[in-house]
Amino acid sequence: MCISLDLTVIGAIRRQTYHGWMLDEELRTLTASEPLSLEEEYEMQEKWLVDEDKLTFIVLSRAAGALEGFTPGTKISPGDERLKHLPMIGDVNIFLNGAPPALRPPQDTLTNVGGDQEDEDEFQAEVDIMIADRSFRRKGLATEVLQLMLGYATGHPCAFSTPDSSFLSHQYAFEDSPLKIPPTSLITRILETNSASIRLFEKLGFEVTKRVHVFKEVEMRYRRAV
Repeated sequence: MCISLDLTVIGAIRRQTYHGWMLDEELRTLTASEPLSLEEEYEMQEKWLVDEDKLTFIVLSRAAGALEGFTPGTKISPGDERLKHLPMIGDVNIFLNGAPPALRPPQDTLTNVGGDQEDEDEFQAEVDIMIADRSFRRKGLATEVLQLMLGYATGHPCAFSTPDSSFLSHQYAFEDSPLKIPPTSLITRILETNSASIRLFEKLGFEVTKRVHVFKEVEMRYRRAV
């Protein structure tokens, strides 16, 4: 796999670009988003930066020569000036419903018989991705973005390998995520007409488990053995 992108938190310079994306009706439909004013967009993004139930990153494409000297697996500081010159092409998010098992206080084993599995079943982590810049679509980047994000969030990078891409943890500088989301807690909701996104998540080990006809969506869950 060619390491062709970086994930970073959104900064003030890039917020206008993001707002411009969300003026696109097609993108709003695909992401189930409401139109917001620039001020409302800023307020939402500021809130997302501090919300403990969201993990969100902006996707940057590595332009030719922009990160010269970096080898695969090299960590790049979010403050690195060169990141400012990389084109912003989308975002990726995980929304937490409940507390990840790894962040819960320990419970007395005598009073919690069977409780770990029940708690894990109750916890959900909803995955959402958007490649907003059309010129970067159909290039396999969404797959790579999700492999990076899910590998970091779960601590199981190799769980998201695909038949056409070799995803090995040593290719990336994965920091130890405090979340340790169980892969089986991952879900995504996609418009039933968005066949490309459905195929994308199927490649990564997700299966359609529910159809929500009122919203014209499918719900998919990670089902591959880890």
